[in-house]
Amino acid sequence: MKKAKVEQDLAGTKISFETGVLALQADGSVLAKLGDTVVLATAVMSKGLREGMDYFPLLVDYEERLYASGKIKGSRFIKREGRATDEAILSGRLIDRTIRPLFPDGMRNDVQVVATIFSVDEVNDPDVLAVTASSAALCISRIPFDGPIAAVRVGRVDGKFILNASYKEREAGDLDLVVSGTTNHILMVEAGAKQITEDDMIAAIKFAQPHLAALIKMQEDLIKQVGEPKAEVKRVLADEKILDAVENFAKDKLQTALYGTFPKEVREKQADAVREETQVHIAEAFKENTELNLKQHTNLALDKLTKKVVRANILDKELRVDERKLTVTRPVSCEVGILPRTHGSALFNRGETQILTTVTLGSSGDAQILDGMEDFTVDGTVKRYIHHYNFPGYSVGEVAPIRGPGRREVGHGALAERAVEVVMPPKEKFPYTLRLVSEALGSNGSTSMASTCGSTLALMDAGVPIETMIGGVAMGLVLDVPTGKFKVLTDIQGIEDSNGDMDFKVTGSEKGITAMQMDVKTKGLTVEILDQALKQAKDGRMHILDVMKKTIAAPRAEMSPLAPRIETMQINPEKIRDVIGSGGKIINKIIADTGVKIDIEDSGLVLVTSNNAEGMKKALEIIHNLTRDIKIGEVFKGKVVRIMDFGAFVELAGGKDGMCHISELAWQRVGRVEDVVKLGDELEVKVIEIDHMGRINLSHKILIPRPEGGTIDERPYDRPRPPRRDDHGGRGGFKPRH
Repeated sequence: MKKAKVEQDLAGTKISFETGVLALQADGSVLAKLGDTVVLATAVMSKGLREGMDYFPLLVDYEERLYASGKIKGSRFIKREGRATDEAILSGRLIDRTIRPLFPDGMRNDVQVVATIFSVDEVNDPDVLAVTASSAALCISRIPFDGPIAAVRVGRVDGKFILNASYKEREAGDLDLVVSGTTNHILMVEAGAKQITEDDMIAAIKFAQPHLAALIKMQEDLIKQVGEPKAEVKRVLADEKILDAVENFAKDKLQTALYGTFPKEVREKQADAVREETQVHIAEAFKENTELNLKQHTNLALDKLTKKVVRANILDKELRVDERKLTVTRPVSCEVGILPRTHGSALFNRGETQILTTVTLGSSGDAQILDGMEDFTVDGTVKRYIHHYNFPGYSVGEVAPIRGPGRREVGHGALAERAVEVVMPPKEKFPYTLRLVSEALGSNGSTSMASTCGSTLALMDAGVPIETMIGGVAMGLVLDVPTGKFKVLTDIQGIEDSNGDMDFKVTGSEKGITAMQMDVKTKGLTVEILDQALKQAKDGRMHILDVMKKTIAAPRAEMSPLAPRIETMQINPEKIRDVIGSGGKIINKIIADTGVKIDIEDSGLVLVTSNNAEGMKKALEIIHNLTRDIKIGEVFKGKVVRIMDFGAFVELAGGKDGMCHISELAWQRVGRVEDVVKLGDELEVKVIEIDHMGRINLSHKILIPRPEGGTIDERPYDRPRPPRRDDHGGRGGFKPRH
C-alpha cells in the first residue's frame, strides 16, 4: 500500500486523509484527522462469495476506545471495553446506511468496514469523520464500490448554520443534522431538531452540499495517487432467459395477487402461491438446463419482477398495492390507559402496524449512568429519559429467537427517543427519570414512527407535562433515475419500502420537525425531491396528530396513584454531609424510618421519592431540620440528651443540641436540674443566644407564665448578647444577671 496524504481546511479546522502508514494488510486503510479527533477506517473483502446468501453480507463496526478521550472504564472489575454502547451502534448504522446502496447489485462477497476511534478532542464528533474515512478506505481498495461519498454535520445557533458543529454548539442550537451524499445527490439524512420548519431543514441540507463536494474532491485526489483497480466479483443475478420466462408467466398473476384492499397476510399468501406456481413452471420449462439452480434463479427473477410491477404502477398510474392515493395515510386509531398497573400506556394502530408503549416513572437515582467514550457531552454521564424498542418475530408472523436488542432495535428506539425528547419538561419542573418501552405487536411499515406516536400518548396518559404532541410518518419514493420522474408516497408499508428507493421518517409537532432519518437505495435523490417529501410528510403528520388529539387532548392533570411522588428541596451544598452522615449513617436511618428514597445532587438539590405522603412529609422535615440554620427566638420541643450540674442539653433540629442553664429552667430558684427535668424527657425551649462559637443557649422558663409577685427582672432574651467566657467550663451557658 503506497503512502499518500491529502489535507485541506474545512470551516476553519484542518482535515486530512492519510494512507500507507497503518493497517497495511487491509484492502483499504485511511487515517482521518479533524482537529485532534482521529479515526482509522479499514475495509476488507473476502476472496470469494458466500454461498447461499440472498443479501449482501456487509459488516460495519464502529469501535469506540476509551483511551481516545483519556478514560479508564468505571467498573471496578472490568476495565476492557465491552459490548458496544448505543452511541457506537448508532454511529455504525450511520456508516452502513450510507455505503450499503453503493455496492454492486448481486454482490455476495463478505465485506467488513471497521472505524476505530483513536482520539476525540471534545469538539469534533468522530461519527461523521468515520463515514467519510470509510468511503475513502473503500475507494482506494480493490473492493467494488460506487463512491466516493462524504458526510458532514450541520448545526444552527441564533439562526446561523454551522458546519461540523461542536458538542457545545449543538447543545446551544436548535438543529443537529448529519447529511451524507455525493456532490449532487443525498444518500442519508439523520437529524434532531427543536421544532424547526421544513424550509429551514431544506436550507440546512443545501448548506451541507458544497462541503460534501469538497470532501469528495479530497478523496478523488487520494484515489489518483494510490487507488487500486477494482476486483471482478461474481454476482448472483437472475439468468436473463429465466427472467424473461418468469415475466411472461407471472406478471399478470402478480398483479392480481398483490393489488387490492386485503390484509398483508392475504397478500403474502397469494404472492407465495404465485411463487410456487412459477417455480413449477420454470422447472418444467428449463428441465434440460442442469447448470443453473433453477429455484434460486426463479426467486431472483420473481423479486426483480415484483419490484418492476410495484414501481411501474406507482410511476405510471399512481397505483399503490392497497389502492390508497399517494398522499393518504392508512387508518389510524389510538387508545390510552389500557394497562392497569403501569404508570402510563398507549396502543397506537396505523394499518397493520401496532405499537404498545408504556411509561415507567422513577426517581433521579434510577437514571442511567453512562460510561462511554463521549460522556463529556451535553448531559454528562447521566440519562434521565430513556426509550427502548422491542421487535419480536411474531410481529411479522415469523419464528425468531429473542436474543436481546440488535442494531435495528437500538436504532428505532433512539429515533423515537430523539423525536420526543425535545418536548420533555425540564428536570426542575418534572424531576423524574422516565423509561418508555415500545413493543412492536404488529409490523407492516414504520414501527419507529408508530413508537413515536405511542410514546406521546403514553406520556400524556402518565400525566407527564410535555410541551406539545409529537407525531411521525414514513415517506417513500419511486424514482426513475434516467428520466428524473418520481413519485413520493405517504405512510409506506413494507412492500413499498423494499421495492422503493427511499425510507424517510419525519417526526414533529404542529410547529415543526423534531427528528428525521432517511435512507435511499439510489444515487439520484435531489434536494428538490426532499423538499416535496418534507411538505407531504407535514400533511401526513398533521392528520395523525388530529387523530391522536381526539384520544387524549392534553396530559392528565394527575399522575397514576401507582406512580411515585417526588418532592424537591434545595439545601446548602456544604450541608450535604450533614444529611448523609458518616458512612451514610444518617441518610440510611431516614430511609429506614420513613420508607422513602432519597437522591442528593452536588448542587444541593434533594429529591425525595415515595408513594407514602406521611413518610415523605416526615423525611422532608428531617432533612430540613438537619440543614436549617437555627435562629435566636425559635422554639423547639426536644429530648433531654444530657444532664450536667449546671444545666440540661436538649436535642434540637438537625442533630444539634443546645444548653438550657439551670437558671433558665424555672422562674424560681432550682437546686438540682433533676428537680425540673430528667434524662429522656421532652422539654420545650426557646433559643435565646448563639455565641461566637456557634453554641446555642436555651430557656424553658421564658415559655411558661411568670409567677405573680416575682422579683426577677425580665431580660431581653431575643436580643443577641456579646460573647462571654464560659465560667462553668466545657459547654456551659451564660451567667444570669440578677
